[in-house]
Amino acid sequence: MIEKVSIAEVKANKVNPRTIKDAKFRQLVESIKKFPEMLKLRPIVVNNEGIILGGNMRYRASVAAGLKEVWILKAEGLTEQQQKEFVIKDNVGFGEWDWEVVANLWDDLPLEEWGLDLIGFSDVEDLGTSFTLPSGAKNDLEQITFTLSSEQAIEIKEAIDDIKQTSDYLNVDTMGNSNTNGNAIYAIIKAWKERTNN
Repeated sequence: MIEKVSIAEVKANKVNPRTIKDAKFRQLVESIKKFPEMLKLRPIVVNNEGIILGGNMRYRASVAAGLKEVWILKAEGLTEQQQKEFVIKDNVGFGEWDWEVVANLWDDLPLEEWGLDLIGFSDVEDLGTSFTLPSGAKNDLEQITFTLSSEQAIEIKEAIDDIKQTSDYLNVDTMGNSNTNGNAIYAIIKAWKERTNN
């Protein structure tokens, strides 16, 4: 049963295997401040002693946000082995994002502010580039994934925003692609090719 308790009753799990970096943690704190109702829909899971099995980062962010109470779900009757298993399984990311759907239906929303690492635009340490072409592209569309450094991502974001204000973008043949960022990248490449071929 989900219940609301004093945040003082909840105990952080000292052996939690997951962590969150400073920028992402600040995003989570802001997210909780703006949308605290989310915590009832996704309560912190605790064992019989109130030690967190799932939701350590939400708990830490709730403390940082100044919340006095949090929603919890008690996982009663689990063995020590099951508790350890739960901690790992709760933090394993099953599944993948369908980036085509995200880009087409949520591209006008503050996804990064909500904590979603956007492909090619997330902060990454390595400066390499990788490409992923999924097999059996849907509707003659192909998804390409780029890994960029932070500096590269900033320049590309700026270039995409800039091209969207030009006639090159407004007149580009979209070929049925409704993804605005994909069309912007295509317009940039097409304009570059035309300049280099002349």
